[in-house]
Amino acid sequence: MIRLSDVQYWMVLAMAPVMSIGAVVPLVPLSAHAQSDYPNKPVRIVVPYFPGTPSDLTARMLGQKFSEAWGKAVVIENVAGASGNIGTERVAKANPDGYSLVLPGNAPLAINPSLYPNLPFHPLKDFAPISQVVLSASLLAVQNAVAAKNVQELVALAKAQPGKLTYGTGGAGTPQHMAGELFNTMAGIRILHVPYKGPPPSLLDLVGGRLTAVFSILSSALPLTRTEKIRALAVTSLTRSNAAPDLPTMHESGVTGFEATSWFALLAPAGTPQPIVRKIHAETVKALAQPDVRAKLTDMGMDIVGSTPEQLSAVMRVELPKWAKVVKESGAKVE
Repeated sequence: MIRLSDVQYWMVLAMAPVMSIGAVVPLVPLSAHAQSDYPNKPVRIVVPYFPGTPSDLTARMLGQKFSEAWGKAVVIENVAGASGNIGTERVAKANPDGYSLVLPGNAPLAINPSLYPNLPFHPLKDFAPISQVVLSASLLAVQNAVAAKNVQELVALAKAQPGKLTYGTGGAGTPQHMAGELFNTMAGIRILHVPYKGPPPSLLDLVGGRLTAVFSILSSALPLTRTEKIRALAVTSLTRSNAAPDLPTMHESGVTGFEATSWFALLAPAGTPQPIVRKIHAETVKALAQPDVRAKLTDMGMDIVGSTPEQLSAVMRVELPKWAKVVKESGAKVE
């Protein structure tokens, strides 16, 4: 049996910390290298809606530009359901390494926390914001037989017939539903909400005279207004939309301060290293500046934003209590 002398014993103890530090030191540059080398494998962007939706089309445009810039595949994964909650949750719980991103609308990030009592993620705590990519006004339109040529005439009609007018949207809990309830609250009226499974059925019923009005996404409604099958009254953004500059805003139409837009944002899981977040953000802004991307998004009725992570976080912090108040005052619910 080998015995250590006292001197040898204390020499071994003295060396132990040095050996431990030496074993840890290489991990730091390896981690930094992994960040500077990002991406070194395919990146996944989860779209929490069906293919062909504005979020999906926007993600595919960004994905193509990311892939061209990075030389790596960018895979778009559609995970629809529960008003965007299912796909958004998937990325909230993903590994925060920059290889799982999500591009939801403002429903999961600003509206659903007030509509769903057990939402499985927190918009502010579970994500690293990257950029508010685009936003779109919704359109308030009425059927041609309605005796209202502008917003104030519609308000007067609703006050004269409380609870008898209807407005359709693409579904309960959508930004368009919230726009309708905000309109009710701010104008002091009660137009009844009729939810549909997507914008097209609501627009068909408006054309057919089965609804008084709709709040609809611009890309779906504008073709019908341009062919005069329905009558456009106003857009819901605070300033006029680049996609429909001839249409007044609700604010201009007498509902002072009205703003209710749809927007889409790119996020990563909380804890994603900031150098990776900054790299994705820079590539997002670069992609949004390209003429082909701008033209396609404008044709879809989108206004390009390309905000910083800090600006996106600020938007979310403002909109969460705003829509919580609308949900509470209107009693809005999802089935």
